[in-house]
Amino acid sequence: MDKSPLAIGVFDSGMGGLSVLRALHKALPHESFIYLGDTARLPYGTKSPDTVQQYAVQMARILVECRIKALVIACNTATTAALPHLRTMLPDMPVLGVVSPGAAAAVAATQNRRLMVLATETTIASQAYQRLINAQIPDAIISSRACSVLVALAEEGMVDNTIARAALQHYLSDIVDEDTLLLGCTHFPVFKSLLSTLLPQHVRIVDSAEATATALQTLLLKEGLLNTAISHSMRYLVTDSVNRFQKVGEIFLGEPLNLSDIELVNAC
Repeated sequence: MDKSPLAIGVFDSGMGGLSVLRALHKALPHESFIYLGDTARLPYGTKSPDTVQQYAVQMARILVECRIKALVIACNTATTAALPHLRTMLPDMPVLGVVSPGAAAAVAATQNRRLMVLATETTIASQAYQRLINAQIPDAIISSRACSVLVALAEEGMVDNTIARAALQHYLSDIVDEDTLLLGCTHFPVFKSLLSTLLPQHVRIVDSAEATATALQTLLLKEGLLNTAISHSMRYLVTDSVNRFQKVGEIFLGEPLNLSDIELVNAC
């Protein structure tokens, strides 16, 4: 059976993965995508790794039932907690996370080997980014900040107001020598515009979305799964709050999102 026309499954705890979906669709315009946001149980970033793994397995099963050819974990927290498990669970399907591509992009961006990682509590505690970066740059100096408040602000669509500005100023208060800021949560790219006004000009902002899109394209080509047909589709599944997902999702996608394209599903 030719699997290349099948959709690519993408999941996140909520809206953040839409920043990854946006990059994936731009890089792979002929591909169909099914996006699943676990809006009933966000955020993942303050929960234990075991709980996040349990949720990730449930999300993967929903998407597999939709008949997909590849799975993208568009959530840093879920990647750190569940990527190896999901690859074991789905041995015949490419499963890609966002952490490794993001770390590689940060390594390529830094010139003075001083980096800062903004992420959720669970991602920071996993040391995943630190290990991957240090594996390629052993003497890199990496600062990290757990910024779960930013997830809540992003989910509310509060990405460019005084509250968001104050939160970012708090987290960036001691950035001095770093030349690279790695956004280690897929919710954080919506703050890029505001970040550019707060950071020193020499600091490069890196997120995993574009790097993940490149990695997925390479993986699909290797596995013979690239879709060459012109027709493609986009589906959105959520576990709660359809109306809010539509409203805030437009901020992440940068384009209108029709309410009729969003379907409510059961997480369990």
